[in-house]
Amino acid sequence: MTYSWHDLLGNVGVLLILGSYYWIQSGRTSVADLSYSVVNGVGATLILISLLKDFNLSAFVVEAVWVAVSVFGAARILLAKRKASGNQCS
Repeated sequence: MTYSWHDLLGNVGVLLILGSYYWIQSGRTSVADLSYSVVNGVGATLILISLLKDFNLSAFVVEAVWVAVSVFGAARILLAKRKASGNQCS
C-alpha cells in the first residue's frame, strides 16, 4: 500500500472534522462560532479532494452535503453578525 498526497489530504480533513467535533464536546467552541463551520467545511473539502482520486460515491455524497451544510451554517452566522452590527449602528 502506498500513501499518496490525496491520502494525506483526506486524513487532514478527517482530523479537522473530528477536532471540531471534539471542540464542541469539550465546550471550547459552539456551533454558533464561525470557526466551527469553517473547519468542518475545509475538512470535508479535503476529503472530497481525496475522493476524486479514489472515488467512493457514498462517501462523496456525505462529504458534499457536509460542505453544503457548513457553507449554510457559515453564511447564517455571518448574516446574523451583519444584522446585529447593523442594528447597533441605528
